[in-house]
Amino acid sequence: MTQLDDKINQHFAGLVVRKDLVKAVKGNAIVPTYVLEYLLGQYCATNDAATIQTGIDTVREILRKHYVHRNEAGLVRSTIKEKGRHKVIDRISVSLNDKDDVYEAEFANLGIKKVLIDSGTVKSHQKLLVGGVWCIADLEYEYTEDKSASPWILASLKPIQISRFDLDGYLEARRKFSTDEWIDLLIQSIGFNPQMFGKRNKLLQLIRLIPFCERNYNLIELGPKGTGKSHVYSEFSPHGILISGGEVTVPKLFVHNGTGKLGLVGYWDVVAFDEFAGKQKRVDKALVDIMKNYMANKSFSRGVETLGAEASMVFVGNTDHTVPYMLKHSDLFDPLPEKFHDSAFLDRIHSYIPGWEVDVIRAEMFSAGYGFVVDYLAEILRSLRSHDFSDRYKALFTLGDDISTRDRDGINKTFSGLMKLLFPDGQANDAEIEEVLRCAVEGRKRVKDQLLRIDATYPKVRFAYSDAAGQERLVHTLEEDEYPNQYHRRVAPGDSTEATAGVQGALAAVEPSQGVLIVEQPPRTTDNTLKEQHLVFQENQRGVSFDSLFGAYLAGAKRIVVTDPYLRMFHQLRNLMELMETISKLHGPEDEVAVHVVTVEDEFNGDRQTENLQKIADACATVGIQFTWAYDTSGTKHDRDITTDHGWKVVLSRGLDVFQRFELNDTFNFANRLQQQRQCKEFNVTYVRL
Repeated sequence: MTQLDDKINQHFAGLVVRKDLVKAVKGNAIVPTYVLEYLLGQYCATNDAATIQTGIDTVREILRKHYVHRNEAGLVRSTIKEKGRHKVIDRISVSLNDKDDVYEAEFANLGIKKVLIDSGTVKSHQKLLVGGVWCIADLEYEYTEDKSASPWILASLKPIQISRFDLDGYLEARRKFSTDEWIDLLIQSIGFNPQMFGKRNKLLQLIRLIPFCERNYNLIELGPKGTGKSHVYSEFSPHGILISGGEVTVPKLFVHNGTGKLGLVGYWDVVAFDEFAGKQKRVDKALVDIMKNYMANKSFSRGVETLGAEASMVFVGNTDHTVPYMLKHSDLFDPLPEKFHDSAFLDRIHSYIPGWEVDVIRAEMFSAGYGFVVDYLAEILRSLRSHDFSDRYKALFTLGDDISTRDRDGINKTFSGLMKLLFPDGQANDAEIEEVLRCAVEGRKRVKDQLLRIDATYPKVRFAYSDAAGQERLVHTLEEDEYPNQYHRRVAPGDSTEATAGVQGALAAVEPSQGVLIVEQPPRTTDNTLKEQHLVFQENQRGVSFDSLFGAYLAGAKRIVVTDPYLRMFHQLRNLMELMETISKLHGPEDEVAVHVVTVEDEFNGDRQTENLQKIADACATVGIQFTWAYDTSGTKHDRDITTDHGWKVVLSRGLDVFQRFELNDTFNFANRLQQQRQCKEFNVTYVRL
């Protein structure tokens, strides 16, 4: 157990579970995560290894005896008949038989219908009427000669969800954690290892949870396959429903005019549309129109009557093209069906998660640490839906005057949702509030910038905010910094030519008050005019390589000194080798360059570190690089820089370790072969003339 795991168990005893246990007990049972964690929370909410193992065995036994597999439904029905009564775990849905004026339950896996259920149970658990709910139920069998009567009798029913929780206790316990610890706890609760993610990636994961704690929140995420876009909405909470295929009818989603039966938005906190993308999908225009009204006004019409609901809408889908391709030929909403590729509909979306920044899920990314039982967290988030945190930044920051009311609504709702997730007790400092605000502004800016490409009638908006001193701070999206020439291209329908509407330069000032520049296109090695400058790179940014970062400043040097105390792990030494590759490209075969490395010896694996450094030296000797190294023994060396004998010093905030983790053993992965295809960590570089 880590120190964080100990702290989690100390302050949330009985409300957390080890996340790797879910896989251990799931087997071939097609059960949502919140069902398994409900059971694990009953029997494994401890850090005692023996008790956990006993609990796992108990949960497995419960699933073995009571979970209904479709292919064993006949055997379970026989068991109920022979025993007279048996407990089952199944997904139960209820419908009203208006001819007989009774409610009838249907067991999805067990395959039985028309089981009478009393109206009191239905009133207590109305979600049974829409989509169904996983339950633990006692079923009885009593044969009757009345052919119209069902022999199945529902003796008892208990939805699998937490029955009570202490919000005040949750808020009090939050104060025991630092912000970084709390974020890691939430990431572990989702099921991921926080050590595998940077701060920006963690926030992108948490934005997916905002619909559960913010009423009428409209969110979209488009990106590559395999990034876990729909996982949260299918597994995380019993209050959300995922509609597979992305296709749904007006009666199912809103209301049936004939029967008056309320649709999904009336019963679920979150309605998510999976596989929402697909240009060829058939879409009912009436559905688009009623969705526009609902997403804007939180209401919909049934005949002459107007009804309200608070369900948040989430749209997730896969992209077919790269980001620069979409920016050049269309826009970032390009994958959507034509009828949804409508500016009026898209303007209702509060935030856009850039799914291309989220890494494809790999086995090592899953957590073995402790996290909230997801049903407990789902109930907490549901209770927070009645709170409003959207004004928490207004005493410190003011949004720009040309930001429209609809843009402000999107920013405010995203800000409110993130604050509820990260600071439910309201205890956030000024810097933390600003970070959340920038994240909220960026999500809405990504939507609005694409609307400018789709509909020329939208006025251009300057997304900025000012602090209490009146200092303005601009907000950029990451893809705007990576592809400025394509991002600001305005493409008319059916036209992908050279029409542009203002192309930014290679460098754009983002925070002039701090003298910080965001790099959009790293300095090229062909640039003969070198200058002193400070460049800041954002987390998840692509297009960076050692050639572009260092090439121009190392060219012509005869001696180079690299100082980096963290050249120990394999990936760090690989980075060093790749720097040697860059240096080897800068001189002719007849020239030689001396490179000296100063680092710190690995306390535990010094022999392996020395062996790898010698391998680098041997390889460099074959290409005219005289490679030497020395271990700093003073214990005071913390510098990270590259110094040349022709008058330049490159100061590195993170040393050479600027790239995020990627699959080193995957030969067929461009990130493994090309640095510019890798996502970066957040870092900065300063070029100083000596």
